[in-house]
Amino acid sequence: MLKFIKGNLENIDGVEIYPMISLLIFFIFFVALFWWVFTAKKEHITEVSNIPLNDDTINENQSLL
Repeated sequence: MLKFIKGNLENIDGVEIYPMISLLIFFIFFVALFWWVFTAKKEHITEVSNIPLNDDTINENQSLL
């Protein structure tokens, strides 16, 4: 299977740039995510982490019982 893919990729001009572009996108995404995590406000993180614990909404299945 790898020989089939490698054989097809050898015929494409400029294919060596795609792994570098994908690595750059991957790196930029995780650097941005890392930056967001460390600059996010503590109050916002606490509020978002408590969303699953809020009982403000009524589940339709529970109201039928």
